[in-house]
Amino acid sequence: MSNFGFGELRLVNPYDVAFREARSAVKAHKVLADAREYATVGEAIADCALVVGTTSKGHRVLDHPLHRLEMGGRLIAKKLGSNPVALLFGSEKFGLSNDDMSYCHWLMRIPSREEHASMNLGQAVALCLYEIVRSPAASRAKPEARQPAKAEELDRLTVLLEEVLEHSGYVHARVAGSTRMKTRRLIRRMDLTAHDAEVWLGMLRQILWKLVS
Repeated sequence: MSNFGFGELRLVNPYDVAFREARSAVKAHKVLADAREYATVGEAIADCALVVGTTSKGHRVLDHPLHRLEMGGRLIAKKLGSNPVALLFGSEKFGLSNDDMSYCHWLMRIPSREEHASMNLGQAVALCLYEIVRSPAASRAKPEARQPAKAEELDRLTVLLEEVLEHSGYVHARVAGSTRMKTRRLIRRMDLTAHDAEVWLGMLRQILWKLVS
């Protein structure tokens, strides 16, 4: 992270023993010293306007748009000029869960041969961050006129929509978990602006008020 100019490390439920005993590379101790811990992915990415998950894909069936590293790096670099972006990595052994991925707008993969798709986490992070900064356009990116909705706003919208769906009878207890993840992914695919998110929140509040009154 320090090699490529990234200093904000956020950890979700890290293995405390390994994390506390970790020693960073020369001149990079500040990254670990300033790292912030969170209980959930939702809390860790709450202020981000774009959340990108990483996956080796393998035989998993994905419900997200999937970009190769080259394209994903350019898209992230463009967004970094105007808004906070989260690049989400899972553990080396299991990667990101389906629930983790439901917080993502889209996914990115490092092209590798099928016989050996898994990669050391540190190497994967280094490749992704290098791809993001290697484009000169990253430093010249201009702020966008439209401000995208932050992850926190999208979560508020998700929770309210779930409540509306429950009161309407759409959600069944047997599939409540999968419905929640589908709803979360659906909202992120809408690519809402901050203003649009507020409009949707207002409409859903009115619908909910009608349903419960």
